[in-house]
Amino acid sequence: MTERIQKILSARGIASRRAAEKLLQEGRITVNGTTAALGQSADPDTDEIRVDGKPLPKKAETVCLMLYKPRGYVTTLSDELGRKTAASLIDCGCRVYPIGRLDYASEGLLLFTNDGELAHRLMHPKHAVEKVYEVTVSGRLDTARELLARPIELDGRRIEPPTVVLLRQNEKKATYEITIHEGRNRQIRRMCEAAGLYVLRLCRVREGSLCLGSLPVGKWRYLTKEEYEALDREGKK
Repeated sequence: MTERIQKILSARGIASRRAAEKLLQEGRITVNGTTAALGQSADPDTDEIRVDGKPLPKKAETVCLMLYKPRGYVTTLSDELGRKTAASLIDCGCRVYPIGRLDYASEGLLLFTNDGELAHRLMHPKHAVEKVYEVTVSGRLDTARELLARPIELDGRRIEPPTVVLLRQNEKKATYEITIHEGRNRQIRRMCEAAGLYVLRLCRVREGSLCLGSLPVGKWRYLTKEEYEALDREGKK
């Protein structure tokens, strides 16, 4: 089946679509011996596609897993500051990439896969895959829930109103369950900052239909067939 070359490379785990576009612009991809152009399509089953002169690897078995990312780990695959990476906690026998990200000081459910198309769909805002966080904050707690639930503006765009549920509270701190759909950069922390709150702990507990459950901190597990199929459906909505 004929597909855009950047989509083929993403599906084979070679590069993201954006990175594949750059490879095309740099003339590093050939199809049947001819340099490929941006926007060109090919059939990976019948055409010879090469990157830097090397043929595409055979399509690997799809791997999708969840990790309980601890605090103090970055989501990027390598870090110029030498900080620990979430990927270093995974040893599944093949190269997998994070779907989305959790910042250095945050913890919780982080998905990894070698399925570039699945990752692309789940990260795209138009699919509105729910992400649920438990957030413990201090500060002006009397108005916290109302302020957190506001549809504020981030990066020049108004966010969809989040769902905010109070889980527990005492005189010094409160824990809320916050559900968002967009996943802007550091969205939860920026929402808290706009509400005059200080984040003590931020943990992602659900993404789509997948729950962190009892998975221990720093451990990972493969998704079941049913979990993967449900996640795949959510990414196609």
